Amino acid sequence: MVTYDPALPDPRFVMIGETSIATWVLEPVGAVRGEVVFCHGTPWSRRVWAHVARELGRDYRVFLWDMPGYGESDRDAVATDLRAQAERLVALLKLWGLRRPHVVAHDIGGAVALMAHLLHGTDFTDLFLWDIVTLEPWGSPFFALVAEHAEVFARLPANLHAALVKEYISGALPPRERAGLVDMLASPWLDARGQASFYRQIAGVASSDTRAIADALHATRCAVRIGWGRDDPWLPLGQAYELQAAFPGHAEVIVLDEVGHLAPVVRPAAVVTAVRDWLCR
Repeated sequence: MVTYDPALPDPRFVMIGETSIATWVLEPVGAVRGEVVFCHGTPWSRRVWAHVARELGRDYRVFLWDMPGYGESDRDAVATDLRAQAERLVALLKLWGLRRPHVVAHDIGGAVALMAHLLHGTDFTDLFLWDIVTLEPWGSPFFALVAEHAEVFARLPANLHAALVKEYISGALPPRERAGLVDMLASPWLDARGQASFYRQIAGVASSDTRAIADALHATRCAVRIGWGRDDPWLPLGQAYELQAAFPGHAEVIVLDEVGHLAPVVRPAAVVTAVRDWLCR
């Protein structure tokens, strides 16, 4: 079991439009081998990437952000659709002065990164995509129900909301990995502000946006590697190979055994090895 310790510095808050975004930049002590940007998914935050980011930060300049609606970024009635998040990523890359970074993305973070690349013309050196939300079908029946009735779920009593969130998150983890991790991952969503944000960000993700990305995968202009948990209950492994066929060239697929949807959290060492091997290829 992973004992979670984010070990990240305090965030730097930047304004994109009228939205406050929490960002982190990790500077290596010695020579810089390159620049790596991490994108998280839902219902997570940069905390999913904390272990991996700290390890890569030994010799890469590492950039993380909490998408608005998540973590320490603005969560009060902000737009959380993929198009808005992609526009923010494009703006952040310009703010950071990054022209062709390496990008590592998980879940809807993969869709956000691909949208920035394919629909906004942002160039990356390469993409490492982990269990990404792009191909249909995606989203559990619960996810679809919430998307239709977010305002009703937002009014649930706090104890019922907490039980629902923890049960939902536990579904992304193998049973033996749930102790401690479920509470940590659920904690940002359990107060009144978090409850409203939790259902709002689910309602903001639409299949029409991911469909636009999926239709453009053939136009990807950088090398791609795909990572997947063999036992991902939310996004079946078969989608990794469908993505492989959709990208130009031959995107390599890395499969981690006995891993569900959250490889960066439950198997950070294996993810670090896979990403570092990719960056050093």
